[in-house]
Amino acid sequence: MSEEISLTPIGREAIHKLEAALLAGTLLRQEVLSMLKEASERLTWVDSLAVAAAALAREKAKMPISQIAEELGRTEATIRNHLAGKTKAGQLVKETYEKFVSKGVEIPSLTFLDEIESLKKQLENERNQKSNLEKKLISIKEKLQSIIAEI
Repeated sequence: MSEEISLTPIGREAIHKLEAALLAGTLLRQEVLSMLKEASERLTWVDSLAVAAAALAREKAKMPISQIAEELGRTEATIRNHLAGKTKAGQLVKETYEKFVSKGVEIPSLTFLDEIESLKKQLENERNQKSNLEKKLISIKEKLQSIIAEI
């Protein structure tokens, strides 16, 4: 991300930036994308990741657990479980935060979007080649019919 994101946010805007970075950084990890493909309850799973990211961002801003729970509309027990890494979502978000601490805030690129663009271009090239070959085939058929007619 191009803007600076504090790992110890002060103020709502900084908390929301860290929360968004944690969620995006976690969601775009290859292992999480694989889990989401297989998950039967994707919305519940993404919601858990979002709550875990929001809770961790607020904890890093030194908010008390009771306030975090109230803001996020979850029980204190749920927030504690996420923050302690007792939930899979909590574990994954904590791992993302630890990566941010060691390597800086880096959101994985959406390389699959680049791949899609590349595949679109390849498909367009293939369509053009097919069209050119069809035109040549029509031309050859017409010449053959002309030759047969002469014979």
